[in-house]
Parts: sequence; C-alpha cells; structure tokens
Amino acid sequence: MTSEKKSPEQKVEAVERALSILEVFSEGQISFSLSELAQVTGLYKSTILRLCGSLERFGYIRKDEEGRYHLGPGLWRLGSLYRKNFAAGDQIRPELRYLTKVTGETSSFFVREGDQRLCLYRENSKKEVRHHLEEGLRLPVNMGGTGRILLAYSGARGAPYDEIRIDGYYVSLGERDPDLFSVAMPIFNARGALAGAFSVSGLISRYNEKIRDDILVELRTSAKRLAGSLPDD
Repeated sequence: MTSEKKSPEQKVEAVERALSILEVFSEGQISFSLSELAQVTGLYKSTILRLCGSLERFGYIRKDEEGRYHLGPGLWRLGSLYRKNFAAGDQIRPELRYLTKVTGETSSFFVREGDQRLCLYRENSKKEVRHHLEEGLRLPVNMGGTGRILLAYSGARGAPYDEIRIDGYYVSLGERDPDLFSVAMPIFNARGALAGAFSVSGLISRYNEKIRDDILVELRTSAKRLAGSLPDD
C-alpha cells in the first residue's frame, strides 16, 4: 500500500525534473554539457542522463557528437500546435510587419498564461539598436505594457487597470527594463472576446508624446482591422 501511494508522487517529481532541464535553455545558452546541466539544475549527473535519455527518445532533447545537449525538434512541433490553437497567425503577422514598418520599432503579440505572458508573434525592428524579442519568450504578467493590458481586460481592479479600460491602452516607461518603452493595446476577436495584446516597443531615449500618439493611431488601425477577422476560440 505504501509503495502504491508514493508512486504517483515519484512520477510527478520525475516529470518536474525533466521539465526543469528543458527550462534552463535560453537564447543566451542553447546547449549544455552534462556537467553544465548538473550545475544549473542541481540534479545528479546520473539523474540527468536518465531524464535526457527519455527526453531524447521523444525528440525534446538531442545530443550532438561532442556530447552537448540541445533542444530537440519535438518542441518545435508542440509549439506549432500551440500556435494553431489560436488560428490567428495569418492575420496577426501582417499587422505586426505593418506596425514595425510604419513605426520603425519592434511590434509583438502577447497572450496570458497564468502569472506569465507569452510572446506568440513578433516583428523585430530593423534598426541596429532596438528592442529584440523572441517568439516563445515568457515574461511576468504584472508588469510591462502587454502584461498590464492582459490583466486589465481579464478583470483586474484598481490602479492602473481601471484607467487602462477607460483609455483603451497602456504606456510602460522603463517598467520592466529602464531602457525600454512600450505602447500596448488589447486585441479582440470576432465576438468581442480578448484575444491578446499588441505592443510597439523600443528604446526609451526615442520616446516622446508625439511618438506615443503616432503609435496609438497605428495600433488602433491594426486593432480595428483584426477585430472582424480573428476567429473565435
């Protein structure tokens, strides 16, 4: 009886350990040796070898000829399926390209995932010095332009959320990163439900009220075009 009760807990712990390995990969470090994985995860090398063996069989990890571990193609497949749940990429990507072209800054589309926000789509600025974003990036939902928008239109009360719903947009000045600004706005689907949030972001040294007003004009134009074309969830 005792072993049967512990078994589910052991399985959950094993899953969490495997996921902790996947979570250490980032844009800054795309591969790890066994020793490096042990150092950053705090797991024993023998445990990592077993977990990576399972992850490799499912295509979530791959091991190169030098013995370094990389993320595998299975994660790309899952990411593609996740995006298809929104069935909106064909409509959103052209708008992001348009926003980046007319503003010169990076544009992005975020959705909420619990206490985080996820960058589903982005179009980076062509400027040499810019705010660079990667699709799949997760950030806290309680700060930054798109995060505030997602919370405001998910029912959050008090400052600044009541004001956001009145204004219909939010400007973040150095809130998450002191060098960045963002102007964000909610995006709704065909039945008026919140689909996510658009943002135009760049270096705060380039921000002024005219830039804000120009960006808002373009964001409202894109939001209006998308409102009638985004499918229901």
